[in-house]
Amino acid sequence: MELQLRQLPWAEGRRDSREGALTKEGYDFWKDYVNAQGGIKVAGKLYKVDIKYYDDASDPTTSAKLVERLITQDNIKFILAPYGSSATAAAAAICEKYQVPMVDPNGAAEVIFSRGYHYTFAILSPAKKYLVGILELAQSMKPRPTTLAVLAANDAFSIEVAGGLRDYAKGNGFNEVFYSEYPPDTKDVATLLTQVKAKNPDIILGSGHLQDSLLIMRAARDQNVQSKIIGFSVGPSTPDFITSLGGDANGVMGGAQWTTALTYTDPVFGSAQRYTRLFQAKYGHLPDYHNAESTAAGETFQYAMLKAGSLDPGKVRDALAVLDIDTFYGKIKFDSRGVNVYKPMAVEQIQKGAHETVWPADSANAKAVYPLAPWGKR
Repeated sequence: MELQLRQLPWAEGRRDSREGALTKEGYDFWKDYVNAQGGIKVAGKLYKVDIKYYDDASDPTTSAKLVERLITQDNIKFILAPYGSSATAAAAAICEKYQVPMVDPNGAAEVIFSRGYHYTFAILSPAKKYLVGILELAQSMKPRPTTLAVLAANDAFSIEVAGGLRDYAKGNGFNEVFYSEYPPDTKDVATLLTQVKAKNPDIILGSGHLQDSLLIMRAARDQNVQSKIIGFSVGPSTPDFITSLGGDANGVMGGAQWTTALTYTDPVFGSAQRYTRLFQAKYGHLPDYHNAESTAAGETFQYAMLKAGSLDPGKVRDALAVLDIDTFYGKIKFDSRGVNVYKPMAVEQIQKGAHETVWPADSANAKAVYPLAPWGKR
């Protein structure tokens, strides 16, 4: 039995390459773990998992062509989605055309699910929730921060993240003093940070991806832009954020689909903590949420096949539509669009070079450091 995703090796400069590599680790971890247990049991028979990889080079058009090749030439019956909302949207259209089910752990933009598709299922919280948790946490701080600057990459995911953040801010007493979008392939945000510095916001939030967060952090440091909170939708949870920035990463917050401190459990991996130990032993680093959600996507297919009692794509699709499971990653249950709206986001903060969960309060393993220390003192 084969499933598909694209492979993205880490290469500095390719915008989504690191997140793609983390996705691959998560998929491969699930495959290797399941196969070590004998495979997936379907209707009393065990099936080993194999994954066929193609590299779409972070290009949605290429992603669509490769998914069509996988279905029509390679005879793949189940698709694990590529990294990113744009590539996933392109892949979803092809899956719908050929009625092949796809589980999506890395495309959070809800625009993917506004087209009446029936074969794509997203296990992650929607994009609009990614940064709301940081504002929820900010509301509990004393003195309460009130002014907000938002920088957003001009892509479907990042715009939805920023939209959800701005809607929450407007209804909960935050004053947006700066908002700007920038091209997703930009290499320079210095001018934007000059404008942000002039507004002196309490909170700076970036809606984008790892490369964007690193650009913003370096520009903020170079211009000595100070704030009480700085956070990003993607970036801080990855191991590369800390290795790239060193001590400057301390105090930065990030929205996270999953953290190692959460207490979710399931029959396959046991607990989130057991998953963490096994993953770290295999790859030499703690899993970030890209790893975990990608592993959980494979697990979702596993449960759907078990429920369907079949490897028929149509029957597996129908089983996905009514799936209601608890996993080490969180609750997975889809609405009529195929969106998992039942799992909350978390907030991580980097403290002394380590990722700590600081929100929601009932899942936190550390108290948030607030306000953010000046550059050079973190």
